[in-house]
Amino acid sequence: MPLYIIVLVLIAVGVILWLINKYIPMQGTIKNILNAVVVIVVVVWLLKVFGMWDDLLRLHT
Repeated sequence: MPLYIIVLVLIAVGVILWLINKYIPMQGTIKNILNAVVVIVVVVWLLKVFGMWDDLLRLHT
């Protein structure tokens, strides 16, 4: 996947999350949970894009 696509997706997700946080009234706890879920999903997606997700799943302690 080209790097500019990744950057555009990250910018789009950030803008959408900012718009939701700014203009949709919701309780602070729900807003924090939503932000955490979005960040976790984006981090997992980035790990998959860069091929590091499978390496993490194969990691044994």
